[in-house]
Amino acid sequence: MGSISAKRRILIVEDEALVAMQLEDMLAELGHEVAASCARLDEALATARMIACDVAVLDINLSGQKSFPVAEALKSRGVPFFFATGYGVSVLPPGLAGTQVIHKPYSLEDLESALLNALT
Repeated sequence: MGSISAKRRILIVEDEALVAMQLEDMLAELGHEVAASCARLDEALATARMIACDVAVLDINLSGQKSFPVAEALKSRGVPFFFATGYGVSVLPPGLAGTQVIHKPYSLEDLESALLNALT
């Protein structure tokens, strides 16, 4: 497997604090930095519309709300993203069908592979 040599700025959209902290640690271990971490849909949507980041990791379910508007905002700006979720790909709406999904709990290798796929 290849690797990402440059440090990347990554947006995290995750409503579970422990999962978000673990993801931040994993990204740091891979040599990247967190551009922002959002737990609520409104905050994530506002951030996705303006933040300068290289890629985003999105949980699908944010306290009962779906993060699909965040994905659409990133997509419209050309910012790559993928979902990290306990849900399967069958919950993705037609406009996001085919988006990369890694399943929780994921490993450091799963995360690294997803980042590489999103950025190439």
